[in-house]
Amino acid sequence: MFESLTEKFDRAFRKITGRGLLGEAQVDETLREIRVALLEADVNLEVVKSFVGNIRGRLVGTDVSAGLTPGQTVLKEVYGEIVHLLGDQRVNLQLSPKPPTIVMLMGLQGSGKTTTAAKLAHHFRQAGRRVLLVASDLARLAAVDQLRILGEQIGVPVVLPGENVRHPKEMYPEVRRRWIEGMHEVVILDTAGRLTIDESLMGELKELRDLYKPKESLLVLDSMTGQESVNVATAFDRSIGVDGVIFSKLDGDARGGAVLSIRSVLGKPIKFVGTGEKIDRLEPFHPDRMASRIIGMGDMQTLLEKAQSAVSNEKARQIVSKASANQISLEDFLDQIRSLRKMGSADELLSMIPGASSMKSQVDFDKVESEIKKTEAIILSMTKQERFHPDKLDGSRRRRIALGAGTTVQNVNQVLKQFEQIRKMMKTALKPNGMRALRSLLPF
Repeated sequence: MFESLTEKFDRAFRKITGRGLLGEAQVDETLREIRVALLEADVNLEVVKSFVGNIRGRLVGTDVSAGLTPGQTVLKEVYGEIVHLLGDQRVNLQLSPKPPTIVMLMGLQGSGKTTTAAKLAHHFRQAGRRVLLVASDLARLAAVDQLRILGEQIGVPVVLPGENVRHPKEMYPEVRRRWIEGMHEVVILDTAGRLTIDESLMGELKELRDLYKPKESLLVLDSMTGQESVNVATAFDRSIGVDGVIFSKLDGDARGGAVLSIRSVLGKPIKFVGTGEKIDRLEPFHPDRMASRIIGMGDMQTLLEKAQSAVSNEKARQIVSKASANQISLEDFLDQIRSLRKMGSADELLSMIPGASSMKSQVDFDKVESEIKKTEAIILSMTKQERFHPDKLDGSRRRRIALGAGTTVQNVNQVLKQFEQIRKMMKTALKPNGMRALRSLLPF
C-alpha cells in the first residue's frame, strides 16, 4: 500500500543537503516535490494546499534539530502533519453501555461491504464478544449466501431473510428475538448497496437507521476508487449520517489519496482498514502507524502485535529453549513458516520494517511466495521421524521426498541447507550475549 507515494517522499527527503538553517529555496524545492507526490496520489487539492502550507510555515528559517540532518528534520515535520491529516489519535468503535451494540455498514456495490461485515464480526469474536450478523442486503442476489458462508467459516450466527421477506425492515422482529435469546453483545447489519447513489437506496438506509438506531453507522469505501470515494462519503453523510469509515482493499492501493483526504474533507474518523482478502485482514486504524508506513519508516508496533498473535508466549519460550540446546527440528521450522504466513504476505511484512519499503521494488514477491510453498511441501513430504532426525535423510529418502513434494532433489538439499544455517544462527544468537539481546525482544 502507498508504494508510489512512499518512493516519492523518500526521493524528496534524500535530496535535502547542507547543515544549519533550512533555507527558503531549499524548503520550497522539497515541498514542491511533496506537493506533486500528493497530487499524483490523488489527494484532494485543498488538502494538499493546507498540508504544504502548514509544513512550510514551520520549516522556513528553522534550525536543523540536534542530531538530525535537514532531510530528517523535514521528514519529522511531514510525519507529524500526516498524523494530523489522518486524525491524530486512534478512534475506537463506540460500544453501547447496554448491549447490544448495533453497527450498520453502508456502501456502494463492490466496495467490499459484505466481506467487511464478516471481518468485523471476526474481529469482535476474537476479542471474546458474542456477535450476530444480519444479512439485510436483499438487492444483490449473492449477498445473503455470501454472508451465510462467511458466518459459518468464522463461527458467527447469521440472521437470514425468511421466504416472504421483501424488505429488510421486515427482518427486524426476528433479528431482535435472536439477539435477545443469544444475549449477543454486537449486531452487525450488512445493508444493500447500489452501483450509484440513488433515492431508493438512501430511503431504505434511513428506514433501517430509524428502526435499529445503530450506535455506529460505518461507511465502507473502496480505497482504490480514489477521490470518487470521498464524494461518495460526502453524499452518504449528508443523507444518512456517517460515524466513521472503513477502507477496504488498502493492500491494492499504491496511491492512498482517499485515505489521506477523507478526514479533512468529511471530518469523520477512519476506524478500520482492510489489508487483504483473508477474514483476519482487518486492522484497527492508527494514524501514527499509518503515517510511519507512508513515509517509509515502517510500523514495528503492528508487526510486533502480529507476531505476538501468531506465536504464543509459551511457544516462544519453547523455541528459545530448543534453540539453546540445538534441538530445533524441521517440525519447528514448519511451525515458524506457518506462523510467519499468518502474520501476512511478504510484501505486507516488508512494508512494516523501517527502511525496507525502498527494497520492495527489488523483490519478486511471487517468487518468494512460491519458494515458501515449496519449502512447506518438502517438509510435509517427510515422515515425522525424518523431521526430527534430518541427519538420517540419505539419497533414497531425499528422492522420495522430492517426488512427494513435486520438486527436485536439489530443492530438498537446498531446504535442508537453509535449515542447518538457521539452526546454527539461532544457537549463536543464544550464546551469553546473544541470549540477552533475544530475550529483550520476547514478550516474557
